[in-house]
Amino acid sequence: MKEKEHVKLEFGNEFDGVLTAENGTVAIGGKEGQLRPYNLLLGALLSCLYATFLDIVKKMKLEFDSCEMTADGVKREETPATLEYVKVTMVISGAAEEQSDRFRRATGLATKYCSVYKTISCVSEMELEVQFK
Repeated sequence: MKEKEHVKLEFGNEFDGVLTAENGTVAIGGKEGQLRPYNLLLGALLSCLYATFLDIVKKMKLEFDSCEMTADGVKREETPATLEYVKVTMVISGAAEEQSDRFRRATGLATKYCSVYKTISCVSEMELEVQFK
């Protein structure tokens, strides 16, 4: 059976709303404490990439303590202002030094199999940097 997703977004007559999904809510808008559309897109990229990375790492029987990720995007000046460039940085903590090549392979496979990464890569140059702590 195909996996279905559903979200609901409620706005008044301003760019000030609430995005609701099955497991939580997020404030949307341009005010303090609210997320803008590209915040959500880059957040979706990181969460999908990490979930894919975790699946691969588990299959490869690799262990680590934590992972911090950032995404920096540059939008085109033309309309529509799609992303021109995105850099993802992953900082993996607590991984055995002798396993770094295997972790790099896992991150490469994650970019290959992550659907959000693949979608954004259709319009944007993508870069992945992997660091170890």
